[in-house]
Amino acid sequence: ALRVSYLRSGGHDPAILEQLLQLQLEATVLEKGTAGPHRERMAVPAEPPSTGTHGLDAALLAVELENQRLEDELLALKVRREKRAYAGSRAAQRHTELAQLQAEVGMLRCHAEQTRPWLHLPVFPHPSAPKLPP
Repeated sequence: ALRVSYLRSGGHDPAILEQLLQLQLEATVLEKGTAGPHRERMAVPAEPPSTGTHGLDAALLAVELENQRLEDELLALKVRREKRAYAGSRAAQRHTELAQLQAEVGMLRCHAEQTRPWLHLPVFPHPSAPKLPP
């Protein structure tokens, strides 16, 4: 978990990765509960481990963790895209519903105007006074 956290936060120092790998190996040996002499030997190494194999292991581990980070980022992008698509489809659906309601309101207005003739005032010419004789 410590190594993953280090890599995800941008760490890439090979020496630190090597130390983290050694700590993980020691933890694995301790968890398995191997025999006493081997356990003591792991606690105080007689000579530093060669960096050849462990360096490759650390590099491979770093690549695997970077792949995992990229996969997580890709998944997050896919989720965001799906959320945007869902929000867009919901907005389009609401727009369609609004247009249908507006059309229905228009039809109801027309119907109301046709069923209430008393609202329509007859158009008469403006009243004017009769012309006076000359």
